[in-house]
Amino acid sequence: MLGFAAAGLLAYAADLALFTYLRGPAGLDPLTAKALSFVAGCSVAYAGNALGTYRHTRPKGLKPYAVFFAVNIAGAFVQLLCLTVSHYGLGLTSQRADTVSGAGIGMALATVLRFWGTRTLVFRTGARVGSWTDEGRVGSWTG
Repeated sequence: MLGFAAAGLLAYAADLALFTYLRGPAGLDPLTAKALSFVAGCSVAYAGNALGTYRHTRPKGLKPYAVFFAVNIAGAFVQLLCLTVSHYGLGLTSQRADTVSGAGIGMALATVLRFWGTRTLVFRTGARVGSWTDEGRVGSWTG
C-alpha cells in the first residue's frame, strides 16, 4: 500500500506542476490544462505502479494502461459526484464545503476505488482476480 501511495503522490505532484505551468506561463484554458495534466498524472502513476509497487506482475501492451486510465477516470467521477451531491444536493456551497466534499471525502473514496481497481483489474497476479493471496503467500499489498 505504501508503494501505491508513493506513486500517487508523485502523480499528484506531476499533475499539479503541469496544470500550474499550463494555466500560467503557457496560458491554456483551465479545462484543457486540467485534461493534459490529468493524462500526465495518470501516466506517472501507471509508471510508478508498474515499475515499483506491482513490478512483479510485468504488464504488457497498452491494455493495462487503458484499464488503469479507466480506473482513474472512475475515481475522478467519484470525486465529482461527491462534490455535486454536497454542493447542489445538500446546498453546502461554501469553498470549505466544496473542498471537504471533493478533495476530502471524494478523494478518500476515489483512492479506495483506485487501489482496488489497480490491484484487481490492472496489475493482477496469477491468482484469481481480487485474491488477497497468491499461491499461498501474502499478496503484494504487504510490500
